Amino acid sequence: MGGGFRVLHLVRPFLSILPEVQSADRKVPFREKVIYTVISLFIFLVCSQLPLYGIHSTTGADPFYWMRVILASNRGTVMELGITPIVTSGLVMQLLAGSKIIEVDNSVREDRALLNGAQKLLGILIAIGEAVAYVLSGMYGSVGQLGVGNAILIILQLCFAGIIVICLDELLQKGYGLGSGISLFIATNICENIIWKAFSPTTINSGRGAEFEGAVIALFHLLITRSDKVRALREAFYRQNLPNVTNLLATVLIFLIVIYFQGFRVVLPVRSKSARGQQGSYPIKLFYTSNMPIILQSALVSNLYFISQLLYRKYGGNFLVNLLGVWKESEYSGGQYIPVGGIAYYITAPSSLADMAANPFHALFYLVFMLTACALFSKTWIEVSGSSAKDVAKQLKEQNMVMPGHRESNLQKELNRYIPTAAAFGGMCIGALTVLADFMGAIGSGTGILLAVTIIYQYFETFEKERASELGFFGL
Repeated sequence: MGGGFRVLHLVRPFLSILPEVQSADRKVPFREKVIYTVISLFIFLVCSQLPLYGIHSTTGADPFYWMRVILASNRGTVMELGITPIVTSGLVMQLLAGSKIIEVDNSVREDRALLNGAQKLLGILIAIGEAVAYVLSGMYGSVGQLGVGNAILIILQLCFAGIIVICLDELLQKGYGLGSGISLFIATNICENIIWKAFSPTTINSGRGAEFEGAVIALFHLLITRSDKVRALREAFYRQNLPNVTNLLATVLIFLIVIYFQGFRVVLPVRSKSARGQQGSYPIKLFYTSNMPIILQSALVSNLYFISQLLYRKYGGNFLVNLLGVWKESEYSGGQYIPVGGIAYYITAPSSLADMAANPFHALFYLVFMLTACALFSKTWIEVSGSSAKDVAKQLKEQNMVMPGHRESNLQKELNRYIPTAAAFGGMCIGALTVLADFMGAIGSGTGILLAVTIIYQYFETFEKERASELGFFGL
């Protein structure tokens, strides 16, 4: 046990210099929580529109092109790294804790503080590492063009934005706001992207004259300007390489399916041992781990893309580098590189139904990878986040709650029948819905839509719960 703790104790000297938000020492009123949440979102949106000072250009390859929407990052702005550092550090620390490389007792306050400190420190180090890698890889122009002063200035801006994201997330998590900063920033970015793809007034010339980028605006524009209305409709519904009406309808359909699945749950009755007649319930949802599997899977894939692209540009002929990913410039999105071989290609969604038909093995591999990764991350998450059957049984015992018709010693065994299954199967369902959305060509990627819906639903539930407790309805 000591070995695990010794690793965490290495963080102790840094705790005093790491930025920290103090926990709320009083119950923060609901209205105040809403204000804090809105202010946090406003700061994030300002940062995501603030251009980086000192960059030469942003015409180089974009290693995070695929994941921008999910990672809440914006090209060429101080929010270039988005939530990548904080999500990656969380993923690494949770996996280390879950595999018992570092041992953490969540019931001990000092352990929790050390784990949070380690996660924060790792997040800042990842932000520094990624900022340096971005500058050295020539994403903003070569270091020779930028000059040493500008290169250092860009790195400082990116790191400072990373620290702001970590602090905003901590502010909301520690009881001042609603939900978590990560979820809030992801949902906002995805919804912004979907609305832009639907109603964007930007015109793009793709060889057939100027076309509107927004699917809805393009529909009306084609119907008004074209004499052949049937052909105009067909083009609006099926046009390639720009958002079309079919993509928009697929997005709406996935939204509705996810909302429908959110209602699936097993409700276990519980009653109080101390207060006679006090009944309650413990709901176990199908999406037991919510959107966590897909966030972790996205963090894993985005880092693999990032490393693979950097290596391929430097050592393209190496066998191991090519095994990780072979990249080429896309003919449709200038400057963007897409994977055409290696692991990076197989874990990327097929671009269309025609692509699926041409490469069925790619489609099958992607499906198996998504289902397996989401199920495994979901199972791992319940163990490390304190929501496993053992942890829930412990919480219910502390609240003096028992299950009618079951002995107290059987509580964990009974919960074990449902929780691991809900976690693994729920994770697989999330993976399957993501794949379905990708195959249907939904706007914002399947992962993005799934994250947006589950986060908005969580916020709706939190909002209702907070409002109910303000009004004085206290439920279990």
